[in-house]
Amino acid sequence: MRKLPFKFAVLIMPFPELTHPAIDAYESAVTMPADFASFWRETLKEARAAGGAVSIVPADTTLKVIEVFDVTFPGFGGHPVKGWLMLPKARAGRLPLLVQYVGYGGGRGFPHEGLHWAASGFAYFRMDTRGQGSGWSTGATPDPVGSTSQIPGVMTKGVLDKSDYYYRRLFTDGVCAIDALIDQDFVDPDRVAVCGGSQGGGIALAVAGIDERVKAVMPDVPFLCDFPRAVRVAGRDPYGEIVRFLAQHRDKTDVVFETLRYFDGVNFARQSKAAALFSVALMDDICPPSTVYGAYKAFAGADKTMLEYEFNNHEGGGPFQDRQQMVWLTKRFF
Repeated sequence: MRKLPFKFAVLIMPFPELTHPAIDAYESAVTMPADFASFWRETLKEARAAGGAVSIVPADTTLKVIEVFDVTFPGFGGHPVKGWLMLPKARAGRLPLLVQYVGYGGGRGFPHEGLHWAASGFAYFRMDTRGQGSGWSTGATPDPVGSTSQIPGVMTKGVLDKSDYYYRRLFTDGVCAIDALIDQDFVDPDRVAVCGGSQGGGIALAVAGIDERVKAVMPDVPFLCDFPRAVRVAGRDPYGEIVRFLAQHRDKTDVVFETLRYFDGVNFARQSKAAALFSVALMDDICPPSTVYGAYKAFAGADKTMLEYEFNNHEGGGPFQDRQQMVWLTKRFF
């Protein structure tokens, strides 16, 4: 048999993950700390007390039917956080607000990269991610907080103390983005939704779990869910950052997993009553599908749907899922 040229060869690695019907019976073993709600309540209280001004400045673009604004708002610690706000130019009255959070290593990018929500009649805000924005998309927000030693990346940044952990700041930024926009005269405060893919999906779950103003959440192939399982079965980073940290800090396993309970999407899911549209890719070796199902099954809201992409890896549904989201959210908000 003639061998294919090397460049056409495809190597399929085994992936130790659950599939149907086993995945249907899986439930996360993550437990919720007794002070989970109070920890987040005090965190948000502290962030809001820090204060800071909100700046909404017209951005210079070539777009004709979408207005774009460069937004800066106070996040955790009052630190300035950036984002793009996009509004349909032809609008009347208050619009539903959709806040999107971005994936690991990315930033807010450029305004022209995400127009479909504003073109569909939403006030759309894409939040920048502090300290990221150089992996695959540009960012403009630093993380000015130091921490103890860490593996490169942010997964272990401050992980030995829940009050110092990186995601405490980032999840708080996610709520503060809503604070900055919900009272604007173009926003309907009763129609607020959050979304995101991968890390963005994990942030969306967190915000929906600690902010009752969120009426709908759309986490795509969400990251940051079911940490104890994820770090043991994920085939690729970023969960591997935690593995490598623990391989060196052999005596810190209990401390690390205790911290992570306060940032686990499973626990945020248990807190949320919003409507939810999840997606999962059954060949995902970055966010294992069982961890996504762990959050989905724990989700407290009665109106929840899971969309599966059987033969996809971490790209999930891509534009197919965008289309599903637009139909689903439009039915609920218009």
